Amino acid sequence: MTNDSLDNIWETQDKNISNYDPKDLIAKAKKQRSGQYINITVMSITVIILITYTFYFAFNQWNTFNLGLMLMILSLTFRVILEFYSVYRKESQLITMNHKSYHTYLKKYYKIRLAVNYLITPICIIVYSIGFYLLLPYFKTYFSEAFYNYILISGIISLLVVICIIISGTIKEHRFLKQLNKI
Repeated sequence: MTNDSLDNIWETQDKNISNYDPKDLIAKAKKQRSGQYINITVMSITVIILITYTFYFAFNQWNTFNLGLMLMILSLTFRVILEFYSVYRKESQLITMNHKSYHTYLKKYYKIRLAVNYLITPICIIVYSIGFYLLLPYFKTYFSEAFYNYILISGIISLLVVICIIISGTIKEHRFLKQLNKI
């Protein structure tokens, strides 16, 4: 190709293509990582509360109440481990790669994150919900009707809030992946 041909091709490129700025990329990755740490913290606190309750009150005999608690604990624990692994893997890759390789890695990473958010997270939510559902008959038996209704309504609202937060995080990760693909 001649120099004139290259100049013409260069001039006809879309002017709206965003410039690759490593500082912006790093800032967005840090913001996303801090969101992951918040998720890990909230889920870990919930697991600790459930485990504490289980060891103090629930292991008198095995029943569906214990099964419900175990399903809730296992689904949250699995999700916490998955988030820790995700954060650790991304940070370890950052140390060993140049910025172009890391950019390519981030694209793969966020595609995997989307798969996790669209497949594994709904399974964890379903397992957690089944566990909560298994607890409800015991709550109805042992608590007053008003407190049972409070647990039922607050449990459903809490689950809906968590789902909204997950959806919001997934949308942000999806947007970030689109930005990475434009670069």
